[in-house]
Amino acid sequence: MKNDISIVLCGEAGQGLQTVEQMLVSILKLSGYHVFANKEVMSRIRGGTNSTEIRIGSKRVTAYVDRIDILIPFSNKALEWLKRRITSETTIISEKSNLIDEFILNQEKVIEIDFTNIAKKIGGKLFANVIAVGVIISLFQAEIEIAKQFITGRFKSKGEEIITRNIEALNEGDSIGSTLRSSEKISIDLKKDDSVVNEILFNGNQAVAIGALAGGCNFISAYPMSPSTGVLVFLSQHAKEFGIVVDQAEDEIAAMNKAIGAWYAGGREIASTSGGGFALMTEGLSLAGMIESPLVVHIAQRPGPATGLPTRTAQEDLNHALYAGHGEFPRIIFAPGTIEDAFYLTSTAFTLCDKYQIPVFILTDQSFVDGYYNIPQIDLSDINTEKQFIKTDKNYSRYAFTDSGISPRGIPGYGEGIIRVDSDEHDEDGFITEDVHNIRPKMVKKRLYKKLELIKKEIIKPHFIGTESYKILLISWGSTFHIIKEALDLLNRKDIALLHFKQVYPLEQSMIDYLEKAEQIVFLEQNATGQFAKLVQKEIGFSMDPNRVKMFLKYNGASYSVEEIIEYIKKMEVL
Repeated sequence: MKNDISIVLCGEAGQGLQTVEQMLVSILKLSGYHVFANKEVMSRIRGGTNSTEIRIGSKRVTAYVDRIDILIPFSNKALEWLKRRITSETTIISEKSNLIDEFILNQEKVIEIDFTNIAKKIGGKLFANVIAVGVIISLFQAEIEIAKQFITGRFKSKGEEIITRNIEALNEGDSIGSTLRSSEKISIDLKKDDSVVNEILFNGNQAVAIGALAGGCNFISAYPMSPSTGVLVFLSQHAKEFGIVVDQAEDEIAAMNKAIGAWYAGGREIASTSGGGFALMTEGLSLAGMIESPLVVHIAQRPGPATGLPTRTAQEDLNHALYAGHGEFPRIIFAPGTIEDAFYLTSTAFTLCDKYQIPVFILTDQSFVDGYYNIPQIDLSDINTEKQFIKTDKNYSRYAFTDSGISPRGIPGYGEGIIRVDSDEHDEDGFITEDVHNIRPKMVKKRLYKKLELIKKEIIKPHFIGTESYKILLISWGSTFHIIKEALDLLNRKDIALLHFKQVYPLEQSMIDYLEKAEQIVFLEQNATGQFAKLVQKEIGFSMDPNRVKMFLKYNGASYSVEEIIEYIKKMEVL
Protein backbone atom coordinates (compact mmCIF):
# COMPACT_ATOMS: atom_id res chain seq x y z
CA MET A 1 0.00 0.00 0.00
CA LYS A 2 1.37 3.38 -0.99
CA ASN A 3 1.66 6.21 1.51
CA ASP A 4 0.87 8.84 -1.11
CA ILE A 5 -0.45 9.32 -4.64
CA SER A 6 0.95 11.89 -7.05
CA ILE A 7 -1.62 13.47 -9.36
CA VAL A 8 -0.65 15.85 -12.16
CA LEU A 9 -3.11 18.00 -14.06
CA CYS A 10 -1.76 19.66 -17.19
CA GLY A 11 -3.17 22.09 -19.71
CA GLU A 12 -2.91 25.58 -21.14
CA ALA A 13 -2.84 28.88 -19.29
CA GLY A 14 -6.45 30.03 -19.00
CA GLN A 15 -7.90 26.55 -18.44
CA GLY A 16 -8.33 27.09 -14.71
CA LEU A 17 -5.54 24.89 -13.36
CA GLN A 18 -4.82 27.25 -10.48
CA THR A 19 -8.48 27.14 -9.41
CA VAL A 20 -8.43 23.34 -9.61
CA GLU A 21 -5.27 23.21 -7.48
CA GLN A 22 -6.77 25.47 -4.81
CA MET A 23 -9.99 23.46 -4.76
CA LEU A 24 -8.33 20.07 -4.50
CA VAL A 25 -5.76 20.86 -1.82
CA SER A 26 -8.43 22.51 0.33
CA ILE A 27 -11.08 19.81 -0.13
CA LEU A 28 -8.69 16.88 0.32
CA LYS A 29 -7.11 18.44 3.42
CA LEU A 30 -10.53 19.07 4.95
CA SER A 31 -11.37 15.43 4.16
CA GLY A 32 -8.43 14.20 6.27
CA TYR A 33 -5.55 13.80 3.80
CA HIS A 34 -2.09 15.32 3.94
CA VAL A 35 -1.52 17.36 0.78
CA PHE A 36 1.29 19.00 -1.13
CA ALA A 37 0.95 21.02 -4.33
CA ASN A 38 3.33 22.81 -6.63
CA LYS A 39 2.93 24.24 -10.08
CA GLU A 40 4.91 24.62 -13.28
CA VAL A 41 3.82 27.74 -15.14
CA MET A 42 4.89 29.27 -18.44
CA SER A 43 5.13 33.07 -18.50
CA ARG A 44 2.12 33.77 -20.67
CA ILE A 45 -1.53 34.65 -20.09
CA ARG A 46 -2.97 32.20 -22.63
CA GLY A 47 -1.60 29.05 -24.23
CA GLY A 48 1.64 27.30 -23.42
CA THR A 49 1.67 24.26 -21.17
CA ASN A 50 1.19 24.51 -17.42
CA SER A 51 0.91 21.76 -14.85
CA THR A 52 0.24 21.29 -11.18
CA GLU A 53 1.39 18.36 -9.07
CA ILE A 54 -0.73 17.38 -6.09
CA ARG A 55 0.53 14.72 -3.71
CA ILE A 56 -2.10 13.22 -1.43
CA GLY A 57 -0.85 11.18 1.49
CA SER A 58 -1.75 9.24 4.59
CA LYS A 59 1.47 10.72 6.03
CA ARG A 60 3.00 14.18 5.58
CA VAL A 61 3.97 15.05 2.01
CA THR A 62 6.09 18.17 1.53
CA ALA A 63 8.32 17.66 -1.52
CA TYR A 64 8.24 17.54 -5.30
CA VAL A 65 8.58 14.17 -7.06
CA ASP A 66 8.95 13.26 -10.72
CA ARG A 67 6.62 10.30 -10.24
CA ILE A 68 3.12 10.62 -11.74
CA ASP A 69 0.58 8.07 -10.55
CA ILE A 70 -2.46 9.71 -12.16
CA LEU A 71 -2.29 12.20 -15.03
CA ILE A 72 -5.20 14.27 -16.31
CA PRO A 73 -4.25 16.20 -19.50
CA PHE A 74 -6.52 19.08 -20.57
CA SER A 75 -4.72 19.79 -23.85
CA ASN A 76 -3.16 17.75 -26.64
CA LYS A 77 0.29 19.14 -25.80
CA ALA A 78 0.27 17.94 -22.22
CA LEU A 79 1.48 14.37 -22.79
CA GLU A 80 4.32 15.49 -25.00
CA TRP A 81 5.40 18.03 -22.38
CA LEU A 82 5.35 15.49 -19.52
CA LYS A 83 6.66 12.56 -21.56
CA ARG A 84 9.84 12.03 -19.54
CA ARG A 85 7.85 11.66 -16.29
CA ILE A 86 5.27 9.17 -17.60
CA THR A 87 5.98 5.50 -16.90
CA SER A 88 4.17 2.19 -17.29
CA GLU A 89 2.75 2.81 -13.81
CA THR A 90 1.08 6.11 -14.78
CA THR A 91 -2.69 6.03 -15.19
CA ILE A 92 -3.90 8.61 -17.71
CA ILE A 93 -7.47 9.89 -17.47
CA SER A 94 -8.15 11.78 -20.69
CA GLU A 95 -10.39 12.42 -23.60
CA LYS A 96 -9.13 10.86 -26.82
CA SER A 97 -8.33 14.18 -28.51
CA ASN A 98 -5.66 14.88 -25.87
CA LEU A 99 -3.89 11.53 -26.27
CA ILE A 100 -1.05 10.66 -28.62
CA ASP A 101 -0.63 7.30 -30.33
CA GLU A 102 1.97 5.75 -28.07
CA PHE A 103 -0.30 6.23 -25.03
CA ILE A 104 -3.48 5.10 -26.75
CA LEU A 105 -1.72 1.77 -27.40
CA ASN A 106 -1.21 1.25 -23.66
CA GLN A 107 -4.91 0.63 -23.04
CA GLU A 108 -4.43 -0.78 -19.55
CA LYS A 109 -3.30 2.57 -18.21
CA VAL A 110 -5.50 4.89 -20.30
CA ILE A 111 -9.03 5.71 -19.20
CA GLU A 112 -10.96 7.71 -21.78
CA ILE A 113 -13.50 10.23 -20.49
CA ASP A 114 -15.20 12.74 -22.76
CA PHE A 115 -14.72 15.76 -20.47
CA THR A 116 -15.45 18.32 -23.20
CA ASN A 117 -18.83 16.97 -24.32
CA ILE A 118 -19.97 16.38 -20.74
CA ALA A 119 -18.98 19.97 -19.94
CA LYS A 120 -20.81 21.32 -23.00
CA LYS A 121 -24.04 19.70 -21.81
CA ILE A 122 -23.63 21.54 -18.52
CA GLY A 123 -22.98 24.88 -20.17
CA GLY A 124 -19.41 25.29 -21.37
CA LYS A 125 -16.02 23.72 -22.04
CA LEU A 126 -14.45 25.38 -18.99
CA PHE A 127 -16.48 23.14 -16.65
CA ALA A 128 -14.24 20.23 -17.70
CA ASN A 129 -11.77 21.05 -14.93
CA VAL A 130 -14.50 20.92 -12.26
CA ILE A 131 -15.58 17.52 -13.62
CA ALA A 132 -11.97 16.39 -13.11
CA VAL A 133 -12.12 17.68 -9.53
CA GLY A 134 -15.23 15.56 -8.98
CA VAL A 135 -13.47 12.48 -10.38
CA ILE A 136 -10.52 12.89 -8.03
CA ILE A 137 -12.68 13.61 -4.99
CA SER A 138 -14.64 10.44 -5.66
CA LEU A 139 -11.51 8.32 -6.23
CA PHE A 140 -10.21 9.39 -2.82
CA GLN A 141 -13.66 9.15 -1.25
CA ALA A 142 -13.33 12.72 -0.04
CA GLU A 143 -16.29 14.68 1.27
CA ILE A 144 -18.45 15.83 -1.65
CA GLU A 145 -20.35 18.25 0.60
CA ILE A 146 -17.11 20.01 1.49
CA ALA A 147 -16.48 20.40 -2.24
CA LYS A 148 -19.92 21.89 -2.78
CA GLN A 149 -19.40 24.36 0.06
CA PHE A 150 -16.05 25.34 -1.44
CA ILE A 151 -17.63 25.92 -4.86
CA THR A 152 -20.43 27.99 -3.35
CA GLY A 153 -17.93 30.23 -1.58
CA ARG A 154 -15.49 30.38 -4.52
CA PHE A 155 -18.11 31.41 -7.11
CA LYS A 156 -20.44 33.41 -4.88
CA SER A 157 -19.70 36.66 -6.72
CA LYS A 158 -20.59 35.10 -10.08
CA GLY A 159 -24.19 34.31 -9.17
CA GLU A 160 -26.41 31.30 -8.51
CA GLU A 161 -26.41 29.99 -12.09
CA ILE A 162 -22.62 29.60 -12.16
CA ILE A 163 -22.65 27.93 -8.74
CA THR A 164 -25.37 25.51 -9.88
CA ARG A 165 -23.50 24.56 -13.06
CA ASN A 166 -20.24 24.02 -11.20
CA ILE A 167 -21.96 21.75 -8.68
CA GLU A 168 -23.56 19.87 -11.58
CA ALA A 169 -20.09 19.42 -13.11
CA LEU A 170 -18.79 18.25 -9.73
CA ASN A 171 -21.60 15.67 -9.47
CA GLU A 172 -20.85 14.41 -12.99
CA GLY A 173 -17.22 13.88 -12.02
CA ASP A 174 -18.21 12.21 -8.76
CA SER A 175 -20.37 9.74 -10.68
CA ILE A 176 -17.52 8.95 -13.10
CA GLY A 177 -15.11 8.45 -10.22
CA SER A 178 -17.55 6.16 -8.44
CA THR A 179 -17.81 4.01 -11.59
CA LEU A 180 -14.03 3.81 -11.88
CA ARG A 181 -13.74 2.70 -8.26
CA SER A 182 -16.45 0.05 -8.51
CA SER A 183 -14.94 -1.33 -11.72
CA GLU A 184 -11.52 -1.37 -9.99
CA LYS A 185 -9.92 0.44 -12.93
CA ILE A 186 -8.30 2.66 -10.32
CA SER A 187 -7.71 1.44 -6.79
CA ILE A 188 -6.66 3.95 -4.13
CA ASP A 189 -6.13 2.84 -0.56
CA LEU A 190 -4.91 5.72 1.56
CA LYS A 191 -5.77 6.13 5.22
CA LYS A 192 -7.28 9.41 6.35
CA ASP A 193 -6.01 11.28 9.38
CA ASP A 194 -8.69 13.26 11.20
CA SER A 195 -6.09 15.50 12.86
CA VAL A 196 -5.22 16.98 9.44
CA VAL A 197 -8.61 18.68 9.20
CA ASN A 198 -7.69 21.37 11.73
CA GLU A 199 -4.16 21.93 10.43
CA ILE A 200 -3.10 25.03 8.50
CA LEU A 201 -2.71 25.05 4.72
CA PHE A 202 -0.24 27.69 3.55
CA ASN A 203 1.91 28.46 0.58
CA GLY A 204 5.29 30.14 1.00
CA ASN A 205 4.13 33.66 0.14
CA GLN A 206 1.31 33.42 2.66
CA ALA A 207 3.73 32.17 5.32
CA VAL A 208 6.03 35.15 4.70
CA ALA A 209 3.06 37.54 4.86
CA ILE A 210 1.69 36.04 8.08
CA GLY A 211 5.18 36.02 9.57
CA ALA A 212 5.38 39.74 8.76
CA LEU A 213 2.10 40.28 10.60
CA ALA A 214 3.48 38.39 13.59
CA GLY A 215 6.49 40.71 13.47
CA GLY A 216 4.20 43.73 13.76
CA CYS A 217 4.19 44.71 10.08
CA ASN A 218 1.80 47.60 9.45
CA PHE A 219 2.95 48.84 6.04
CA ILE A 220 3.92 47.27 2.72
CA SER A 221 5.13 49.09 -0.36
CA ALA A 222 5.75 46.89 -3.38
CA TYR A 223 5.57 46.78 -7.13
CA PRO A 224 4.01 43.48 -8.32
CA MET A 225 6.66 41.10 -9.60
CA SER A 226 6.39 37.34 -10.01
CA PRO A 227 6.83 35.25 -7.91
CA SER A 228 6.74 37.63 -4.91
CA THR A 229 3.37 39.22 -5.62
CA GLY A 230 1.51 36.82 -3.31
CA VAL A 231 2.86 38.64 -0.24
CA LEU A 232 1.44 41.95 -1.49
CA VAL A 233 -1.87 40.31 -2.42
CA PHE A 234 -2.30 38.56 0.94
CA LEU A 235 -1.51 41.65 3.02
CA SER A 236 -3.81 43.71 0.78
CA GLN A 237 -6.65 41.25 1.35
CA HIS A 238 -6.21 41.52 5.12
CA ALA A 239 -5.28 45.20 5.34
CA LYS A 240 -8.38 46.33 7.22
CA GLU A 241 -8.33 43.32 9.52
CA PHE A 242 -4.77 43.97 10.70
CA GLY A 243 -4.49 47.72 10.20
CA ILE A 244 -1.96 47.60 7.36
CA VAL A 245 -1.21 50.48 5.02
CA VAL A 246 -0.79 49.02 1.53
CA ASP A 247 0.95 50.95 -1.22
CA GLN A 248 1.34 49.52 -4.72
CA ALA A 249 4.25 51.72 -5.68
CA GLU A 250 4.93 53.02 -9.17
CA ASP A 251 8.22 51.11 -9.27
CA GLU A 252 10.68 49.29 -7.03
CA ILE A 253 12.78 52.41 -6.44
CA ALA A 254 9.79 54.14 -4.90
CA ALA A 255 8.84 51.00 -2.97
CA MET A 256 12.25 50.84 -1.28
CA ASN A 257 12.35 54.55 -0.42
CA LYS A 258 8.84 54.38 1.02
CA ALA A 259 9.92 51.40 3.11
CA ILE A 260 12.79 53.40 4.58
CA GLY A 261 10.46 56.34 5.17
CA ALA A 262 8.00 54.13 7.00
CA TRP A 263 10.66 52.84 9.40
CA TYR A 264 11.91 56.41 9.91
CA ALA A 265 8.40 57.42 10.98
CA GLY A 266 8.07 54.51 13.43
CA GLY A 267 6.28 52.00 11.18
CA ARG A 268 7.24 48.39 10.56
CA GLU A 269 7.45 47.74 6.84
CA ILE A 270 8.30 44.92 4.46
CA ALA A 271 9.58 45.46 0.92
CA SER A 272 8.70 42.40 -1.16
CA THR A 273 10.11 41.82 -4.64
CA SER A 274 12.08 39.48 -6.90
CA GLY A 275 15.64 39.70 -8.19
CA GLY A 276 15.01 42.16 -11.03
CA GLY A 277 13.02 44.43 -8.75
CA PHE A 278 15.64 44.30 -6.04
CA ALA A 279 18.24 45.44 -8.58
CA LEU A 280 16.37 48.76 -8.65
CA MET A 281 16.24 48.90 -4.86
CA THR A 282 19.98 48.72 -4.18
CA GLU A 283 20.61 52.48 -4.02
CA GLY A 284 17.90 52.72 -1.38
CA LEU A 285 19.47 49.78 0.43
CA SER A 286 22.71 51.76 0.74
CA LEU A 287 20.73 54.67 2.12
CA ALA A 288 19.34 52.36 4.81
CA GLY A 289 22.89 51.26 5.58
CA MET A 290 24.15 54.83 5.99
CA ILE A 291 21.23 56.18 8.04
CA GLU A 292 21.10 52.94 10.05
CA SER A 293 17.48 52.28 9.24
CA PRO A 294 15.80 48.97 10.08
CA LEU A 295 14.59 47.24 6.91
CA VAL A 296 13.00 43.90 6.00
CA VAL A 297 13.39 42.81 2.37
CA HIS A 298 11.76 39.70 0.88
CA ILE A 299 13.31 38.47 -2.38
CA ALA A 300 11.44 35.64 -4.12
CA GLN A 301 14.15 34.34 -6.46
CA ARG A 302 13.68 33.38 -10.09
CA PRO A 303 16.18 32.59 -12.87
CA GLY A 304 18.01 35.58 -14.36
CA PRO A 305 19.76 37.56 -15.64
CA ALA A 306 17.28 40.29 -16.63
CA THR A 307 13.74 38.94 -17.09
CA GLY A 308 15.16 35.42 -17.38
CA LEU A 309 12.51 32.81 -16.65
CA PRO A 310 10.01 34.85 -14.63
CA THR A 311 7.77 31.96 -13.61
CA ARG A 312 10.50 29.40 -12.81
CA THR A 313 12.63 28.73 -9.77
CA ALA A 314 16.26 29.34 -8.81
CA GLN A 315 18.63 30.14 -5.95
CA GLU A 316 20.59 32.73 -7.91
CA ASP A 317 20.25 35.85 -5.75
CA LEU A 318 22.33 34.95 -2.70
CA ASN A 319 25.24 37.03 -3.97
CA HIS A 320 22.78 39.75 -5.01
CA ALA A 321 21.48 40.10 -1.44
CA LEU A 322 24.92 39.65 0.10
CA TYR A 323 26.81 42.28 -1.90
CA ALA A 324 24.05 44.68 -2.97
CA GLY A 325 24.57 48.35 -2.24
CA HIS A 326 27.65 50.52 -2.47
CA GLY A 327 29.79 50.91 0.61
CA GLU A 328 30.02 48.53 3.55
CA PHE A 329 27.35 47.84 6.14
CA PRO A 330 26.13 44.72 7.97
CA ARG A 331 23.10 42.61 7.10
CA ILE A 332 21.44 39.32 7.95
CA ILE A 333 20.18 36.88 5.30
CA PHE A 334 17.62 34.17 6.06
CA ALA A 335 16.57 31.44 3.60
CA PRO A 336 13.60 29.43 4.91
CA GLY A 337 13.50 25.74 4.12
CA THR A 338 9.99 25.04 5.42
CA ILE A 339 6.67 26.85 5.62
CA GLU A 340 7.19 27.11 9.38
CA ASP A 341 10.64 28.62 8.79
CA ALA A 342 9.13 31.28 6.55
CA PHE A 343 6.76 32.32 9.31
CA TYR A 344 9.26 32.35 12.17
CA LEU A 345 12.18 33.81 10.23
CA THR A 346 10.10 36.66 8.80
CA SER A 347 8.83 37.50 12.27
CA THR A 348 12.40 37.30 13.59
CA ALA A 349 13.59 39.54 10.75
CA PHE A 350 11.44 42.39 12.10
CA THR A 351 12.83 41.91 15.60
CA LEU A 352 16.48 41.82 14.52
CA CYS A 353 16.35 44.65 12.00
CA ASP A 354 14.74 46.87 14.63
CA LYS A 355 17.17 45.79 17.35
CA TYR A 356 20.34 46.34 15.29
CA GLN A 357 19.04 48.97 12.82
CA ILE A 358 20.17 46.98 9.77
CA PRO A 359 18.62 45.34 6.67
CA VAL A 360 17.44 41.76 7.11
CA PHE A 361 16.67 39.66 4.02
CA ILE A 362 14.28 36.76 3.49
CA LEU A 363 15.35 34.71 0.44
CA THR A 364 12.70 32.41 -1.01
CA ASP A 365 12.14 31.18 -4.57
CA GLN A 366 9.29 30.33 -6.94
CA SER A 367 8.95 26.65 -6.02
CA PHE A 368 8.82 27.62 -2.35
CA VAL A 369 6.42 30.56 -2.48
CA ASP A 370 3.97 28.82 -4.83
CA GLY A 371 4.06 25.48 -2.98
CA TYR A 372 1.30 24.41 -0.57
CA TYR A 373 1.27 21.85 2.20
CA ASN A 374 -0.47 21.41 5.53
CA ILE A 375 1.32 22.09 8.81
CA PRO A 376 0.34 21.86 12.50
CA GLN A 377 -0.76 24.97 14.36
CA ILE A 378 1.96 27.61 14.72
CA ASP A 379 3.38 28.37 18.16
CA LEU A 380 2.93 32.09 18.83
CA SER A 381 4.30 32.07 22.38
CA ASP A 382 7.73 33.47 21.46
CA ILE A 383 6.54 36.14 19.06
CA ASN A 384 7.96 39.54 19.97
CA THR A 385 6.66 42.77 18.39
CA GLU A 386 8.19 45.18 20.87
CA LYS A 387 9.34 48.34 19.12
CA GLN A 388 12.89 49.45 19.74
CA PHE A 389 12.61 53.23 19.35
CA ILE A 390 12.80 55.58 22.35
CA LYS A 391 11.15 58.81 23.51
CA THR A 392 13.76 61.49 22.88
CA ASP A 393 14.86 64.43 25.01
CA LYS A 394 16.24 67.83 23.97
CA ASN A 395 19.81 66.55 23.95
CA TYR A 396 19.08 63.58 21.69
CA SER A 397 21.70 62.58 19.10
CA ARG A 398 20.56 60.09 16.46
CA TYR A 399 24.04 58.64 15.92
CA ALA A 400 25.44 58.83 19.43
CA PHE A 401 28.54 56.68 19.92
CA THR A 402 27.87 53.80 22.30
CA ASP A 403 29.86 50.83 23.54
CA SER A 404 27.61 48.45 21.58
CA GLY A 405 27.63 50.49 18.37
CA ILE A 406 23.83 50.77 18.47
CA SER A 407 22.55 54.33 18.88
CA PRO A 408 19.14 54.82 20.51
CA ARG A 409 16.64 55.29 17.67
CA GLY A 410 14.12 58.10 17.93
CA ILE A 411 11.23 58.88 15.61
CA PRO A 412 9.84 62.28 14.65
CA GLY A 413 7.24 63.67 17.03
CA TYR A 414 7.87 61.23 19.87
CA GLY A 415 9.74 63.27 22.46
CA GLU A 416 11.53 66.61 22.29
CA GLY A 417 14.57 65.63 20.24
CA ILE A 418 15.27 66.43 16.59
CA ILE A 419 15.59 63.30 14.42
CA ARG A 420 18.21 64.31 11.90
CA VAL A 421 19.43 61.78 9.33
CA ASP A 422 21.68 62.23 6.33
CA SER A 423 22.90 60.08 3.45
CA ASP A 424 26.30 61.78 3.61
CA GLU A 425 28.78 60.80 6.27
CA HIS A 426 27.62 62.52 9.44
CA ASP A 427 28.46 63.19 13.05
CA GLU A 428 26.54 62.05 16.13
CA ASP A 429 23.83 64.69 15.57
CA GLY A 430 23.33 63.79 11.90
CA PHE A 431 25.19 66.78 10.45
CA ILE A 432 27.35 66.25 7.34
CA THR A 433 31.01 65.87 8.19
CA GLU A 434 34.32 65.82 6.31
CA ASP A 435 36.27 64.73 9.37
CA VAL A 436 38.12 61.79 7.80
CA HIS A 437 40.63 61.47 10.64
CA ASN A 438 38.26 61.08 13.57
CA ILE A 439 34.51 60.85 12.96
CA ARG A 440 34.53 58.80 9.71
CA PRO A 441 36.62 55.92 11.15
CA LYS A 442 34.56 55.95 14.35
CA MET A 443 31.28 55.85 12.39
CA VAL A 444 32.44 52.93 10.23
CA LYS A 445 33.54 51.02 13.31
CA LYS A 446 30.21 51.78 15.01
CA ARG A 447 27.81 50.82 12.23
CA LEU A 448 29.86 47.99 10.69
CA TYR A 449 32.31 46.21 12.96
CA LYS A 450 30.54 46.56 16.30
CA LYS A 451 27.13 45.60 14.89
CA LEU A 452 28.54 42.67 12.95
CA GLU A 453 30.05 41.24 16.12
CA LEU A 454 26.68 41.53 17.87
CA ILE A 455 24.60 39.98 15.11
CA LYS A 456 27.00 37.02 14.96
CA LYS A 457 25.80 36.17 18.47
CA GLU A 458 22.26 35.81 17.07
CA ILE A 459 23.16 33.30 14.31
CA ILE A 460 20.68 30.49 13.79
CA LYS A 461 22.69 27.28 13.63
CA PRO A 462 22.34 24.87 10.69
CA HIS A 463 20.06 21.87 10.99
CA PHE A 464 21.96 18.57 11.10
CA ILE A 465 20.15 15.37 10.09
CA GLY A 466 21.90 12.03 10.33
CA THR A 467 24.11 9.94 12.58
CA GLU A 468 27.61 10.66 13.85
CA SER A 469 28.96 7.87 11.64
CA TYR A 470 28.41 9.76 8.37
CA LYS A 471 31.01 9.68 5.62
CA ILE A 472 29.13 11.78 3.06
CA LEU A 473 27.86 15.21 4.07
CA LEU A 474 25.26 16.97 1.93
CA ILE A 475 25.06 20.75 2.37
CA SER A 476 22.01 22.72 1.29
CA TRP A 477 20.20 25.96 2.01
CA GLY A 478 16.74 27.41 1.64
CA SER A 479 13.89 25.74 -0.19
CA THR A 480 15.56 22.41 -1.01
CA PHE A 481 15.24 21.07 2.55
CA HIS A 482 12.18 18.82 2.24
CA ILE A 483 13.25 17.34 -1.10
CA ILE A 484 16.68 16.30 0.17
CA LYS A 485 15.32 15.09 3.51
CA GLU A 486 12.73 12.84 1.83
CA ALA A 487 15.43 11.41 -0.44
CA LEU A 488 17.59 10.59 2.59
CA ASP A 489 14.63 9.10 4.45
CA LEU A 490 13.97 6.77 1.51
CA LEU A 491 17.64 5.80 1.18
CA ASN A 492 17.96 5.18 4.93
CA ARG A 493 21.76 5.15 4.89
CA LYS A 494 23.75 5.85 8.04
CA ASP A 495 26.81 6.95 6.06
CA ILE A 496 25.04 10.06 4.69
CA ALA A 497 24.07 13.19 6.64
CA LEU A 498 22.56 16.56 5.77
CA LEU A 499 23.62 19.97 7.04
CA HIS A 500 20.92 22.47 6.04
CA PHE A 501 21.13 26.25 6.46
CA LYS A 502 18.19 28.58 6.97
CA GLN A 503 20.51 31.46 7.86
CA VAL A 504 23.06 31.96 5.11
CA TYR A 505 24.75 35.09 6.43
CA PRO A 506 26.52 35.55 8.78
CA LEU A 507 27.57 31.91 8.98
CA GLU A 508 28.07 29.75 12.06
CA GLN A 509 31.83 29.24 12.36
CA SER A 510 31.45 25.89 14.14
CA MET A 511 30.12 24.36 10.90
CA ILE A 512 33.75 23.59 10.03
CA ASP A 513 33.60 20.72 12.53
CA TYR A 514 30.97 19.01 10.37
CA LEU A 515 32.99 19.63 7.21
CA GLU A 516 36.27 18.31 8.57
CA LYS A 517 34.65 15.08 9.74
CA ALA A 518 33.22 14.15 6.32
CA GLU A 519 35.14 12.06 3.78
CA GLN A 520 33.14 13.57 0.96
CA ILE A 521 31.07 16.77 0.81
CA VAL A 522 28.38 17.73 -1.69
CA PHE A 523 26.88 21.21 -2.02
CA LEU A 524 23.39 21.17 -3.54
CA GLU A 525 22.29 24.49 -5.01
CA GLN A 526 19.90 25.72 -7.67
CA ASN A 527 22.40 28.02 -9.36
CA ALA A 528 25.24 27.58 -11.83
CA THR A 529 28.22 28.74 -9.76
CA GLY A 530 27.80 27.29 -6.28
CA GLN A 531 27.22 30.65 -4.60
CA PHE A 532 26.78 29.23 -1.10
CA ALA A 533 29.77 26.93 -1.43
CA LYS A 534 31.95 29.92 -2.31
CA LEU A 535 30.53 31.87 0.61
CA VAL A 536 31.42 29.01 2.96
CA GLN A 537 34.94 28.96 1.56
CA LYS A 538 35.29 32.72 2.04
CA GLU A 539 33.71 33.03 5.49
CA ILE A 540 34.79 29.77 7.12
CA GLY A 541 38.16 29.40 5.42
CA PHE A 542 37.47 25.80 4.39
CA SER A 543 39.56 24.39 1.55
CA MET A 544 37.43 23.29 -1.39
CA ASP A 545 39.58 20.33 -2.47
CA PRO A 546 37.93 19.18 -5.74
CA ASN A 547 38.79 15.57 -4.94
CA ARG A 548 36.76 15.79 -1.76
CA VAL A 549 34.19 18.54 -2.34
CA LYS A 550 31.60 18.16 -5.11
CA MET A 551 28.71 20.30 -6.29
CA PHE A 552 25.35 19.06 -7.53
CA LEU A 553 24.02 22.20 -9.20
CA LYS A 554 20.72 22.62 -11.03
CA TYR A 555 19.99 25.80 -12.97
CA ASN A 556 17.42 25.01 -15.68
CA GLY A 557 14.57 26.73 -13.82
CA ALA A 558 13.08 23.52 -12.44
CA SER A 559 13.22 22.35 -8.86
CA TYR A 560 15.16 19.29 -7.75
CA SER A 561 13.00 16.20 -7.43
CA VAL A 562 13.29 13.54 -4.75
CA GLU A 563 14.22 10.99 -7.41
CA GLU A 564 17.03 13.19 -8.76
CA ILE A 565 18.66 13.42 -5.34
CA ILE A 566 18.39 9.65 -4.81
CA GLU A 567 19.88 8.92 -8.24
CA TYR A 568 22.80 11.29 -7.64
CA ILE A 569 23.61 9.82 -4.24
CA LYS A 570 23.47 6.24 -5.52
CA LYS A 571 26.12 7.11 -8.13
CA MET A 572 28.47 8.58 -5.56
CA GLU A 573 31.51 6.72 -4.32
CA VAL A 574 33.05 7.48 -0.97
CA LEU A 575 36.78 8.13 -1.21
